[in-house]
Amino acid sequence: MKLSTRGRYGVKAVLELATHYGREHVSIKAIAAKQRVSEYYLEQLFAQLRRAGIIRSMRGAYGGYALSRPPSDITVYDVIEVLEGTIEISDCIADTTCSNSDCCATRLLWVRIKDSIDDVLKSTTFQDMVDDYNNMKTNKDGVKGD
Repeated sequence: MKLSTRGRYGVKAVLELATHYGREHVSIKAIAAKQRVSEYYLEQLFAQLRRAGIIRSMRGAYGGYALSRPPSDITVYDVIEVLEGTIEISDCIADTTCSNSDCCATRLLWVRIKDSIDDVLKSTTFQDMVDDYNNMKTNKDGVKGD
């Protein structure tokens, strides 16, 4: 069970925008260089994220991309759902044609795992991730955080 590069790179790119929220727009070139991802690939991801209303673009000399709303209002689930679709860990969760679904103990396990993953993705905002990133930087620099 592994997210595709779409989901992983998309979350990293949106996190990069979240770290700049309220300041300047960020170019795809800058994000691509920092995340070591192709600009073309990021353009594809950003087109989907822009259509979904998660990010916005601005043209011109000071143009680039920015979040369309505060990082505290965007969850990781929002981004994953746009780029990956619904995460399914087993076909039997969504498959209602299974004749064994009402007495299958493994199906209950898969449902609990999926629900746990969804809970984490839905409860984690990009502000949470920015805060974690800032704490990591502070601790790495030898200064203890709160």
